[in-house]
Amino acid sequence: MSQPISGKVQTVLGLMSPDDLGITSMHEHLMIDFTVVFQKPDNLTEIAKSYEPVTMQNLGWIRYDPFRSFTNLSLEDEDLAVDEVKKFVASGGTSIVETTSVGIARSPESLAMISRMSGANIIMGSGYYIAASHPDYVSDKSENDIADEIVSDIMCGVENTGVKSGFIGEIGCSWPLTANEKKVLRASAIAQSKTGASIIIHPGRDVQAPFDILDILGEAGADMQRVVMGHIGRTYVDVELVIKLASLGCYLSYDQFGWENSYFSYGSTDFPSDAMRIGYIKRLADAGFVNQIVIGQDIACKHLLQKYGGYGYAHLPDNVIPRLVSGGLTQGQVDIITKINPAKILTFN
Repeated sequence: MSQPISGKVQTVLGLMSPDDLGITSMHEHLMIDFTVVFQKPDNLTEIAKSYEPVTMQNLGWIRYDPFRSFTNLSLEDEDLAVDEVKKFVASGGTSIVETTSVGIARSPESLAMISRMSGANIIMGSGYYIAASHPDYVSDKSENDIADEIVSDIMCGVENTGVKSGFIGEIGCSWPLTANEKKVLRASAIAQSKTGASIIIHPGRDVQAPFDILDILGEAGADMQRVVMGHIGRTYVDVELVIKLASLGCYLSYDQFGWENSYFSYGSTDFPSDAMRIGYIKRLADAGFVNQIVIGQDIACKHLLQKYGGYGYAHLPDNVIPRLVSGGLTQGQVDIITKINPAKILTFN
């Protein structure tokens, strides 16, 4: 279907050429209410700590398990976001894919302001996060209703803001998938067929989850080569399974760089370090999948920002990209991962 946005990338400030996208972080949050993932401690002392401000005194406790700090799980300061994104731009970063979806406080007008003030291209998504965050009305909507909503976000803008989405996602999936999450996935495939947009997925925490998600998307008519499977690093330690997933055609997103000091685990899978992520990417590149890899940081908590002792958005150009080269990738391969692949996936068909 021919669209006026075909061949372009759509940012919160309007259309742009994919050639100008530059170094792109493919999975970030600038404004978010992430308290849906809060894991309340089971003793009174730690419960009290959960609601304390993030400070140097409790930063180590928060870093070790970020989801037990309620205060840590929201980014609501526009001026702070501008300051942190300016550091990304000053270090050579150009574009940020902002994956906050409905249910975790997507903020179109804030993103437009942050883009204008920081100089970064910001691409905003459309759709719903995990079922635990869904507004009650999602149960009453059909998949066509949800698809129409996504199409409107892309073609007309979110509600009456005039700020338009540039991709579908991040579409949140639990494990196992709920009925509403399956409905949202099918709606995303329908909306993709009408707009030519890419789809970015937050998979459930099981090695089978990404495969089940692709099955549902495929049955609903989605283009697998326009799907980005997120959080690969925290989902798989077996690269052979990632290769099996890549063979289905989707993009692979290693998007939690900078969560270096977090030691909580997902089931039997420990949270990987940056060094481990780079090792996985090198093995996938050697196996011939460099054209399907993208990277990001998934900054969704205060402790990851420079103000609170984290690496901030600038970690990608400052540290990760040089380490990818020193880790054995060529500069050409790094450019494919950080510039060419994002431009391909974010360009509307």
